[in-house]
Amino acid sequence: MSGRESLAVLETGTSGAIEARKGKGITVKKSQSLKIINTHGKQVIDFFAFALDTDLKPLPPTTMNFLSMQHTRSGNMRLSPTSGSKLFSNLRKTMFTIENDTSPGIHDTLVPACDPERYRQLGVEGYHASCAENLHITLEEVGYLFPKDLTPAPLNLWMNVPVQDEGALAFVEPVSREGDYVILKAEENCLVVCSACPQDITPVNGYSQKPSDCHFEIL
Repeated sequence: MSGRESLAVLETGTSGAIEARKGKGITVKKSQSLKIINTHGKQVIDFFAFALDTDLKPLPPTTMNFLSMQHTRSGNMRLSPTSGSKLFSNLRKTMFTIENDTSPGIHDTLVPACDPERYRQLGVEGYHASCAENLHITLEEVGYLFPKDLTPAPLNLWMNVPVQDEGALAFVEPVSREGDYVILKAEENCLVVCSACPQDITPVNGYSQKPSDCHFEIL
């Protein structure tokens, strides 16, 4: 694909799985809402989003417009978004509004997506799936041209990274529960990529360290 074809539309009522350790591309039209369900309770989802034009085509490579955590923190004046918060792009455009969050509202905007180097640093030998790789595999599958050496920092849904005394960070088990969900209303046409984080070395996905499936629905 050339990277400028219209992407397949997911109609309202469409639902599906975000498989453990893998990425899932989801096209969301303006005014649709995307419900992401933490089916088993402790799974972190790395949430990426990329703007599409009015014909649901990717923007030209020279016009990158993607979800940005630093702009989201600044736009909301919060470390973590909550119900009613806006999610902003690198161009300060509103991409999503969080309509509802049934979890205790603990999400992360500070930590980058895991990648092969992260697992090497954790002592893994050989191949290990990662959210960065899941992102770029998914973008390639749907024909969205994006620099392979650039991985935007995701919204890490349900990831629990408390800021401790003197600014120290920690990785602890999510406080989300089985069946908790987040509903995000699209404020523009977007390609969303959700990666069910494959982290199984630290307690990012719970102390069991077993990544699990999540699910989504277009509302």
